[in-house]
Amino acid sequence: MSSVGAARRTGRAGVVAALGWAGLMAGHALVPNGIWRLGSLWETVLPWSGAGVVLLLVVAVVRRSVPAVVAVLAPALVWTVLFAPALVDKRAGGGNLTVVSQNVNEENPDPGRTARTLAASGADVLAVEELASRAQEVFRRELAAAYPYAEVRGGVGLWSRYPLEEVEPVEIMPWTRALRATVRTPQGPVAVYAAHLASVRVQPAAGFTTARRDEAAARLAGAVRAERLPRVVVLGDFNGSVGDSALGVLTGPLRSAQEEAGDGFGFTWPASFPVVRIDQVLVRGVAPRAAWTLPGTGSDHLPVAAALRL
Repeated sequence: MSSVGAARRTGRAGVVAALGWAGLMAGHALVPNGIWRLGSLWETVLPWSGAGVVLLLVVAVVRRSVPAVVAVLAPALVWTVLFAPALVDKRAGGGNLTVVSQNVNEENPDPGRTARTLAASGADVLAVEELASRAQEVFRRELAAAYPYAEVRGGVGLWSRYPLEEVEPVEIMPWTRALRATVRTPQGPVAVYAAHLASVRVQPAAGFTTARRDEAAARLAGAVRAERLPRVVVLGDFNGSVGDSALGVLTGPLRSAQEEAGDGFGFTWPASFPVVRIDQVLVRGVAPRAAWTLPGTGSDHLPVAAALRL
């Protein structure tokens, strides 16, 4: 009788755990940021919540608990609703502007290789972030033949096949981490922003430290809202996913090229084994036709690319 009672208790625990996991996934936007920014951390890693579903199923099977196995269907369904669309290949043809963005790593030991690899992508516009001052001349030299127009502000740069006009820094932090330019394409002007939001860390005492990043995102969002051109492309390292509600002030009014025209999650960091997508291509007034990540270039981030229809 005691073994039967123990099995029932185990089954109830499995059901409670499965339903709790489903609720945590479905209610991700309700997880508060007041304590250690747990909401932002949870939404950043949310695609990996599927691993928890698998673990719950394994435990239920090992315990031979039919109720727990059935209960696992709840979080499995939630994960499917949230992320199955990302696994569908939505790439199509018809783009007439290709953009590429990469955090090239300030400590990159071979910036020349990175620059040459980016040039080989065939992009019309390249945005680079975390470009060390010692590497700027290397990038200019390596990209000059393919990209006659270039502008660098602080550690952020734009290289383009088309003229760059009205280039100015965007004040999102005390030092320059973003710039804006008008790209004069054959289809007309496009406002292009390149940005590197403040870094985040996971620390025992402070948790997920996103306060400075969120402030930078709000300032960048203000600049994008005030943009007078109808066609806007925002590129860069956001140090956060588009699913992070704390970045909604910036990402909400824009469309993610990866979500709209990508294939899979498009994880970008760390390059050796990407687990999150913190590098983004966001647009307004243009149509993403395809989005993808490029192979590694020697940086700790993978480059992101998108073909856009103007």
